Amino acid sequence: MAYYRAGAAEYDRPYAEREDLQELLAAIDGLPISGDVLELACGTGQWTSLLAARAHSVTAVDAVAEVLDFARARTGLSTVRFLEADLFTWQPPRRYDTVFFAFWLSHVPPTRLPGFWNSVASALAPGGKAIFIDDGPAAAAEEEVLVNQPIPVALRRLDDESEYRIVKVFHDPRTLTDDLTALGWSARIRLMAGQFIGIAEPPPT
Repeated sequence: MAYYRAGAAEYDRPYAEREDLQELLAAIDGLPISGDVLELACGTGQWTSLLAARAHSVTAVDAVAEVLDFARARTGLSTVRFLEADLFTWQPPRRYDTVFFAFWLSHVPPTRLPGFWNSVASALAPGGKAIFIDDGPAAAAEEEVLVNQPIPVALRRLDDESEYRIVKVFHDPRTLTDDLTALGWSARIRLMAGQFIGIAEPPPT
């Protein structure tokens, strides 16, 4: 949270510079996003307006007020509601047709993954889907990964040369699919430009 709070103004730079991220943004038109959407870790709203174009409503949640300020300024749609909340403790007050998160799963510590997926399942309405986008293993080459840590950690630097340690898990799509299957989910995950796009349906209730 400290890293994203301090670096909110720098967050959007990769989206302007990297073709792979631009391709991912364009790919959202081909994803089964519909109905009422819950966006987890919305950041500065890069994905929020794209979701809103396909949804009845969007509830976008992030723990950092500084990035939410950028998201509100970017989006400005009456169908979008922004909430500031810690995703590890926040409980959705209702169910949604789609739960979407981009570049958030890699920040969830491995020990928290089963609980996280349970919370996603509890937020989905019957027939709903989780749609997620994140860095694949190849992205590790672009990070300063710290070794011999109790959880996967990378070192990030901002323009002012301040340094932050962040949780960063580079999920292998096949392993992630197997892990979700073991939790009762039905998942399809495909690689795209070094990242992956996943669509998953929760265990039957």
